[in-house]
Amino acid sequence: MAFSIALIILLGLGGDYLFRRLKLPGLVGMLLVGVLVGPYVLNLISPATMAVSGDFRKIALIVILLRAGFELRRDTLNRVGRAALLMSAVPAIFEILGVMWVAPRLLGISLLDAALLGSVLGAVSPAVVVPLMIDFMDRGRGTGKGIPTLVLGASSVDDVFVIVLFTIFLGMYGVGDVHIWAKLAQIPVSIVLGIAVGLVPGFVLLKLFQKYDWRPPKRTIVVLGVAIFLTWLESVTERWVPVASLLGVMAIGFVILEKSEPIAHLISQKLKKLWVFAELLLFVLVGAQVNIHVAWDAGLAGTAVILAGLVFRSIGTYLSLIGTPLTVKEKLFCVVAYIPKATVQAAIGAVPLAAGIPAGEVILAVAVLSILLTAPLGAVGIMLVGEKVLDHSERSAYRFKELRGKMDLPRVGERVRSKRYGTVWKVIEEKETWLPESADPQGEKPIADLVPAVSLRYWKEDSSQGPGSGKTMSYRYSLIDPSFQSHWEILYDW
Repeated sequence: MAFSIALIILLGLGGDYLFRRLKLPGLVGMLLVGVLVGPYVLNLISPATMAVSGDFRKIALIVILLRAGFELRRDTLNRVGRAALLMSAVPAIFEILGVMWVAPRLLGISLLDAALLGSVLGAVSPAVVVPLMIDFMDRGRGTGKGIPTLVLGASSVDDVFVIVLFTIFLGMYGVGDVHIWAKLAQIPVSIVLGIAVGLVPGFVLLKLFQKYDWRPPKRTIVVLGVAIFLTWLESVTERWVPVASLLGVMAIGFVILEKSEPIAHLISQKLKKLWVFAELLLFVLVGAQVNIHVAWDAGLAGTAVILAGLVFRSIGTYLSLIGTPLTVKEKLFCVVAYIPKATVQAAIGAVPLAAGIPAGEVILAVAVLSILLTAPLGAVGIMLVGEKVLDHSERSAYRFKELRGKMDLPRVGERVRSKRYGTVWKVIEEKETWLPESADPQGEKPIADLVPAVSLRYWKEDSSQGPGSGKTMSYRYSLIDPSFQSHWEILYDW
């Protein structure tokens, strides 16, 4: 297994670097590396690694969904709520109907087989979509109208909706008992319970972090451990009650961000670093699941079915956005963002075959082919269209986040120690501002661009008086000022 992990890291980084140099999303390179080193091509990844790849991929997906939660703001969710709700169901329904219309004619399968195939193809891949939306949010692209948040939130619920439909269609074959209305009722129940089981530990963790000043890496590990526990809880309770645990994972970050933005940003920064490794595991192992020999069997007919489904899906996505303030180009971006398929198709594509469904082999072949076609093309499309369509301001507030990441600045409430005098101070105020850059070397004219700066106000800790009185002082930090680390160090309890 150690050799396999080394291959995943080294070759995955190589694929990521190569595709970024070609101005393409690095995750496409990782996916292709996974296909090549997987058991169906070069077979370089050990069976032991493939046996636990599902757990690795789930943990990696949890990392990126936690990051997503720490970016979800209530005001943004309120703006996109209706559109996100429609996008979580309407596009998938349209795609299933499209597949039901063309698949019997092109693949020679029954209408029920086509419905089952449509439910396999109908889910968008959070593994592909969420990281790209987080990247846009980090760079302030499309955040004015909350477009990345819209796609991110809708895609997460979309999976829950499609998997329930898949279960219903599978049950119609007599594979287990199925009550259609009871199954449909599971959709809102699983969403509500999923959010609830995330809100409760979110509040508990918030109180814990506010009471004890732990180092950010330790806070991050605790949050990650709780999130993994939630996904385990879903697998334990699924026999009695459905729980959309991935929504709960995002709810943890949402609660902490809503109640304490400083703590949320500290944890988010550490998750961003952890994602570097998790991303390699996720996309290389997703690629390794792809059996290109099976995909080849789907042929041109399978490709035509996939494309027809995407056309119907695109119509459903566009209709879901009618009445929103999005422009035509922004709506087309959302259409493109809803193309990639990978995670769900890899997870359930083989279930009909294992259950003895007559068209199981055809369904598996088309599911695998959909990953090969839509994951790379969708990722490339999202990046290319997003860069051209999504609004971007040079004075984006996200440049302050970038500044904090580079300078490791403390947040309000954190304690710092002067390196020169050894005195302990507490950060009691912070302000974000824009500064003109220094003049050019000859001092003839100032540079027009503005740089972000953060001003911190420190209070000298004194048990005899509160933060509202006593000695205070302020420092300003930017990329043209002395660094925070040259004068201070942050103190933690543990």
